[in-house]
Amino acid sequence: MPALTTSAIVCAVRAHGEHGGIARLLTPDHGLLPGYVRGGRSRAMRPVLLPGNIVKAEFRARTEEQLAGLTVELAHSRAPLLAEPLPAAAIDWSCALTAAALPEATPYPALHQALDGVLGAVEAAPAARGWAAALVRYELLLLAELGFGLDLTRCAATGAADDLAFVSPRSAAAISRAGAEGYEDRLLPLPPFLLEGGSGDWNGIMDGLRLTGFFLERSVLTDRRADVLAARERLVDRLKRAVA
Repeated sequence: MPALTTSAIVCAVRAHGEHGGIARLLTPDHGLLPGYVRGGRSRAMRPVLLPGNIVKAEFRARTEEQLAGLTVELAHSRAPLLAEPLPAAAIDWSCALTAAALPEATPYPALHQALDGVLGAVEAAPAARGWAAALVRYELLLLAELGFGLDLTRCAATGAADDLAFVSPRSAAAISRAGAEGYEDRLLPLPPFLLEGGSGDWNGIMDGLRLTGFFLERSVLTDRRADVLAARERLVDRLKRAVA
């Protein structure tokens, strides 16, 4: 990647040196890319390099192995949302998950489109229910794109494609009510909105977060990334309080 100019979503930034920062951006065609931003911790750059913002990014590197130098120009700011606890938690988690889970320089166009959609929904929806189901679907898509997808097409126990109500934590496959009889307490609830579409009710959304959270923690966010889960816990806690 000697030179690349692209639109990108800011996912994470960490300090590097006295004044610089290393930003990790999700691009439409090249996946997650890191770059060094000179003066990335300056007063002028901090509002630009906020998670969830859309930037015009220019990466320049002499070799494929070298960390690219990165210049960014703000295209769309979501900074006002960061003053609101629930939207801020949603943006923080979805961007942190993306930065932690994806390998670098691997194209995930569907994930870029989906993350952009989730962030847009957080921005546009007057209440959390308007974006919470989209966030669950994003987590489900990320699991699938990384090779840990759930099989929600038919019951793993009976082969039936109807009345699917649970997911096996062991096989990540759907289980029907008939197939689950007597074992319900060992299974994860499968909310109807993941099969039927729509936004779902709050019980379904919380079941969806529990479902995706189980497989994210088990298969994607292993011990070396466990700190990222703190952002998810903050989000789930705020959603529970909002519902209550």
